[in-house]
Amino acid sequence: MPGKNWLTGAAIVVTITASVFLWFTCSVPCLVLKNGDTGKIIRVFPVQEGDEFAVTFVHSVNKSPVTEVYRITRDGIYVVRTIYYAFGAGVLSELTDGQRLAYGADGGMIVSGFNRRLDPLSYIVGTVSDHTLQIGGEVISLREICGRNTTVHFVRGCRLFPFRFRTP
Repeated sequence: MPGKNWLTGAAIVVTITASVFLWFTCSVPCLVLKNGDTGKIIRVFPVQEGDEFAVTFVHSVNKSPVTEVYRITRDGIYVVRTIYYAFGAGVLSELTDGQRLAYGADGGMIVSGFNRRLDPLSYIVGTVSDHTLQIGGEVISLREICGRNTTVHFVRGCRLFPFRFRTP
């Protein structure tokens, strides 16, 4: 049955070619928030390569706000800068090679030059104060969408076919 083997091989090649074509032409990059314990998807946000998002929280020791800014790239999520307002335990106190310190108009200390991939990026949502996500012009309470004391993984993902894209 050489004809049947040829037909099966051709069908496999067409299927693989079509899958690769659809993946590269119809996929939409996204930021996926997952429950760290269950793996359940909490929410999905459409993004573009190079987009940034931030997570802000009140530092548990020095009780001042900290904002960590991340960039979405083709191969993952990278921390690019941190903004904080007071020194204290657990807060950056020395710069390493390539890092820079600047001051914001509001007095915030902005440390940049990290460019370090975090895989996965995880937070435990605050029980005393909230963690907020700033993405696409929105400020979202992680406490409201995830719950207090929930471990949340931030993962760079892809969704096929943008017209079927949904955020729960």
